[in-house]
Amino acid sequence: MPRKIKIKIDELKSELGVIKNLELNIGRIIEDWEEPEGQYSMPKVYELRDWDFKLLKRYKPMYMPFCDLCCLCTYGKCDLSRDKRGACGIDMSGQQSRIVLLACCIGVATHTSHARTLVEALIDKYGRNAPIDLGGEVYVEAPNTRLICGIKPKTLGDLEDALDYIETELTYMLASTHTGQEGSNLDLESKVFHVGMLDHLALEIADIAQIATLNFPKADPEAPLVEIGMGSIDISKPVILVIGHNVLPSTSIIDYMEENGLYSDVEVCGLCCSAHDITRYSPKKAKIVGPMSWELRFIRTGVPDVIVIDEQCIRTDIALEASRYNMIVISTSEQNIQGFPDMTREHPDVIVEKLVNREIPGAYIHDPDLVGEVAVKVAMKVYPLRKKYKKLPSVEEVIAYATKCRECQECDKACPHSLPIMNAIVAAKNGDLSLLADLYENCVACTRCEKACPVDMPILTMIVKASDRRIKSEKYKIRVGRGAIQDTEIREVGSPIVLGEIPGVVAFVGCPNYAQGGKEVVIMAEEFAKRRYIVVTSGCAAMTLGMYKNNDNKTLYEIYPGVFDAGGIVNVGSCVANSHISGAAIKIASVFAKRKLRGNYKEIADYIHNRVGAVGIAWGAMSQKAASIAAGFWRLGVPVIVGPHGSKYRRMLMGRKENEEDWYVYDARTGEKVYVGPVPEHLFYTAETMEEAMVVAAKLCMRANDTTKGRAVKLTNYIDLHKRFYGTLPDDLPLFVRVEADIPITMKDEIIAFLKEKGWKEKAIPDPTLLEEMVRKK
Repeated sequence: MPRKIKIKIDELKSELGVIKNLELNIGRIIEDWEEPEGQYSMPKVYELRDWDFKLLKRYKPMYMPFCDLCCLCTYGKCDLSRDKRGACGIDMSGQQSRIVLLACCIGVATHTSHARTLVEALIDKYGRNAPIDLGGEVYVEAPNTRLICGIKPKTLGDLEDALDYIETELTYMLASTHTGQEGSNLDLESKVFHVGMLDHLALEIADIAQIATLNFPKADPEAPLVEIGMGSIDISKPVILVIGHNVLPSTSIIDYMEENGLYSDVEVCGLCCSAHDITRYSPKKAKIVGPMSWELRFIRTGVPDVIVIDEQCIRTDIALEASRYNMIVISTSEQNIQGFPDMTREHPDVIVEKLVNREIPGAYIHDPDLVGEVAVKVAMKVYPLRKKYKKLPSVEEVIAYATKCRECQECDKACPHSLPIMNAIVAAKNGDLSLLADLYENCVACTRCEKACPVDMPILTMIVKASDRRIKSEKYKIRVGRGAIQDTEIREVGSPIVLGEIPGVVAFVGCPNYAQGGKEVVIMAEEFAKRRYIVVTSGCAAMTLGMYKNNDNKTLYEIYPGVFDAGGIVNVGSCVANSHISGAAIKIASVFAKRKLRGNYKEIADYIHNRVGAVGIAWGAMSQKAASIAAGFWRLGVPVIVGPHGSKYRRMLMGRKENEEDWYVYDARTGEKVYVGPVPEHLFYTAETMEEAMVVAAKLCMRANDTTKGRAVKLTNYIDLHKRFYGTLPDDLPLFVRVEADIPITMKDEIIAFLKEKGWKEKAIPDPTLLEEMVRKK
């Protein structure tokens, strides 16, 4: 495989003299790989465009614009309503697809910068030849990298070529969004798919780099259980809170504590993906506060003494919020400096004194090792000075705040979930805080209510105070992110997944912007685990699954195994670990089905789309990163369902089941075109309720390749859920029953009668492919 060899020499003495700071680049060395290189190694967007268009023919964009205007350049504002075009010539479809592409470019940029930062820092620390080892049962260590780049990475240095490719392609895709560039909405959508593919490559690079070097769990189904929840944080000690996604500053905190015998003297906890990864690094020491929506809740308690931020999903007003509670903030990422002075070259004790004495508002330190020493020393010094801040307002203070309420309902109007905030505040006037406490479950702590309040009432703080008993009881267990799926697990489940006997893989991923609270995610995940689906999860969704207990006082992670098999609930880790979910689908095609992987994107995507019953549910998706992650699944032909707020992404990818011509495939055995029904029916779908999401998810796991036994299993789940929530057989059932053997035996009489009423006829079951080149001529 191609490799760049870089040699740096600080000083070289010879008879000719002294040479300093010498750097040599020795071109590329070609290393043999047993698998021949495919047609699409490091593909350009136009090389996979025909595959994208096959998907877009089935799943046509459905646009939901916020407004009829384009305001992107100084020609505007341009009215794009009623088939009008803007001054540059763009129409509404092109504009909405361009906005989606911009969002996905932002998402990929965050993950790529994260991966680049990690790889460079880890190479500096461990060397370019540090081996990539993801565990003894993982032989296809980087399925996305092998598939997309044609690279079989063995060392950290091997990842640099893949990063170079991402950064080049991302530049081209971003350039397409400029005024006067791409005008075709479908070509813009193809570029969205391309960017999504790049995103999963960046995710994989980031996670395999940190797994290989930081001793994270390596594909371990029995990864340890760790504590999660605000009630699990020991407030009797100085508390350091880490927030973000880049784990390196967090690991330096743990390392400094261990090296200086302070292991038990300071509490280290985290929010968002840095929390996932710090517990992967140190499961015995670190704790998780919760997902991103817990950020302000925890800060408003006054508990953290020092907040260390890195990158992504951090409130931009973090310094302002922290200053109200006399907390110290240390920034560690150039993507998020927060206006702080760069203190990296200062002596650590000087930085500590300046922070403790409030000579500076915070510190930007881009040396992770320095962060560890400074954060720990500052926390220990400010802890005794901050005790008066470590409390919520009293009940009397909450009542006093409430008496200011004008009952204008501005808080209700501002709430994205239409929570009854004003009624709760009015009740609090009279000393009843229970209605404020009732808001806690569904509140995402966006503080839009506070910003709308004409009397500047600290509404979130009031909600947190009213819920203080619940907060103290937030003590749960979550399984640490395990990383990759073992090749042996893939071999075990490959056949039952492809044949349909395991009804599907359901991935709960994404942000915590839940319209009805996180409990819905837990209910859905357990429902599918009980039905013997494989449930996988990552990021904030994985945290949510660990923050509810059953009647036996156990979380889902304590009830269900972490194995990638029917009935398992598998936490792969942080956002970057989403690559192991797409990687598992790719490995089913490669490890189980023996399809060639190297640079063979179209064939692998075609295999996944027609044979691997998988669906993603991003129930609280809100970020650009979530959009780019979803786009990576779309190009592989894997559907994604989002919750009610997901419509704000402005565009869905919807199949039209009534258009029979959209649902033909080639039969690879005969070359004939065969109607297979709308499987899967949609590629990107918004569900309004969790009940709708469960029914649709069961339906979207159906694939053209299902055996009769497998289709019967999938139909059993689809029909049962539809009956439970809607009370009837699904109207579209005839589209999914191909032959009588597909019908679940326990429902046979009822379904046959129903099908006869609909005029149902049997259909052929082909060896399906969308690729004409895959047809094996007779």
